[in-house]
Amino acid sequence: MAAHPLLSIRPATVDDVPLIRQLIAELAEYERLADAAAATDDDLRAQLFGAQPAAEVLIGEVDGQAAGFALFFHNFSTFLGKRGLYLEDLFVRPAFRGSGLGKHLMAALARIAVQRDCGRFEWSVLDWNAPAIGFYRSLGAVGMDEWTVQRLEGDALRALASHDAL
Repeated sequence: MAAHPLLSIRPATVDDVPLIRQLIAELAEYERLADAAAATDDDLRAQLFGAQPAAEVLIGEVDGQAAGFALFFHNFSTFLGKRGLYLEDLFVRPAFRGSGLGKHLMAALARIAVQRDCGRFEWSVLDWNAPAIGFYRSLGAVGMDEWTVQRLEGDALRALASHDAL
């Protein structure tokens, strides 16, 4: 990598779907969740570029090479009365770590949040991922230690969905 690599951030296009899926697979491997990465190109094409996109993706490049991505969507804060920007995934390929791309992706997301009048920019990080936590702290992020993520999926989600309404 050059001493001062050329970093660029761009919105993903439908032509990037295979790249996005590959980056997701690499992220899943890093997070020790390779078996959980089931998204197909068709899934991503429909959900990211269909009639009602569920999320957006930024592609980060270093010297013209795809080096990482950020996938994000909007949520809403009832307390602030504003939407927020939620970062679902941020990943920089190992060969490009230390290039500054992660910080550039986060800055691009912060700019989007400000431009869209979001009240918050939030994300989750695995508690064992000390390098990521340190990186986020260096940006000024504050851990929300009093909150825990809750999840329903699979059979539990379907069971609750089939519960009779009162």
